[in-house]
Amino acid sequence: MLDIKFVRSNTDDVKEGLRKRRSKLDLDEFLAIDQKRRDLLLEAEELKARRNQASGDIARMKKTGENADALLAELGAMSTRIKALDEELKDIDGQTEQWVMSIPNVPHPSVPEGVDDSDNVQVRTWGAKPELDFAPKEHWELGTALGGLDFETAAKITGSRFVLLKGWAARMERALISLMLDVQTMENGYDEVMPPVIVNRESLMGTGQLPKFEEDLFRLGDSNYYLIPTAEVPVTNIYRDTTLAEGALPIAHCAYTACFRSEAGSYGKDTKGMIRQHQFDKVELVRFVHPDTSYDELEKLLGHAESILQRLGLHYRVVTLCAGDLGFSSAKTYDIEVWLPGQDKYREISSCSNFEDFQARRAGIRFKPVASKKSRLVHTLNGSGLAVGRTMVAILENYQQADGSVIVPEALRPYMNGQERIELKKG
Repeated sequence: MLDIKFVRSNTDDVKEGLRKRRSKLDLDEFLAIDQKRRDLLLEAEELKARRNQASGDIARMKKTGENADALLAELGAMSTRIKALDEELKDIDGQTEQWVMSIPNVPHPSVPEGVDDSDNVQVRTWGAKPELDFAPKEHWELGTALGGLDFETAAKITGSRFVLLKGWAARMERALISLMLDVQTMENGYDEVMPPVIVNRESLMGTGQLPKFEEDLFRLGDSNYYLIPTAEVPVTNIYRDTTLAEGALPIAHCAYTACFRSEAGSYGKDTKGMIRQHQFDKVELVRFVHPDTSYDELEKLLGHAESILQRLGLHYRVVTLCAGDLGFSSAKTYDIEVWLPGQDKYREISSCSNFEDFQARRAGIRFKPVASKKSRLVHTLNGSGLAVGRTMVAILENYQQADGSVIVPEALRPYMNGQERIELKKG
């Protein structure tokens, strides 16, 4: 959420941010509502001051025996108007809050112009594409043939966009989670947490998923509870309505959770395989940092996510998202896109974002500077480290062999009891 004072005093910057994002929001409509609110508030305050004065005058007049009928009539009219103003202010306050909650973050100056993902800018690549002397298969073909991915049974159990992992696939999922957590906690300095996967509405408001993206969430009946779309939500809300010590920053947490998304608006996209599922596993990286260092911290976070792909020997590229492709709460985002030979394209496997103080303002996360009495909002960052299912997809497609088997990356073998190859069991 943007500071309403910032919006008022930096109208041109906010409008330019909306233009870059290709947003249809009309900021002038909000400014008109805000001005009306301030005019009503001023009138109400003046009338209340006049009412207090009139009440005192009436008491004095009665004490001295003067006729206060005219002033009493005026007082009644003022009270009626104040009541009407209070009702109007209550309504307009709701409109103002709805507007403020719907304005996206202002893109950082380094974010490139663009409309969609085709305008994202490549920053760098790592590794080389595998040289395959045969026509590569897609992961769902390989995984199904090798007996590890069972989409039919999952559809029977639940429905479409779910998968049942069996045997080596279940073991690889668990191995990848362990590898990712070990690297982040033992090498990159993250404290591991295991949060609830059900959160309340306030938590989703704090990170920006609500109210704008309710259709993307799984709500539990008519309750105040939702399944999380990402561990970013519960982990960020650990510090909701908290003032941290400046010396405690940066705070870095990693968390493995299952994640749940309705995939609203993705009808017909990636219907086969594990790219776009309603339920998937992810290891999330979340950092709470000092505002003065948040963009250095973003580069650090990005490197931590990249380190997993490098450990697994998977070719990838890093792109900076253009303003038109930027998430609602983000000021700047890097996507890590892993190469998939079966699909002959790069696919996102991690998004690393700096939200600046956008989430912290919504969630009330502050820190107390040593040299100041006034607290400040922290900057929050998060990134996938990584999406576990998509990492398995990348392994299957990049390490596939001509005979349909798949080599297990060396870094993963200690977590898979030394298994070096996945192949169909004979007999």
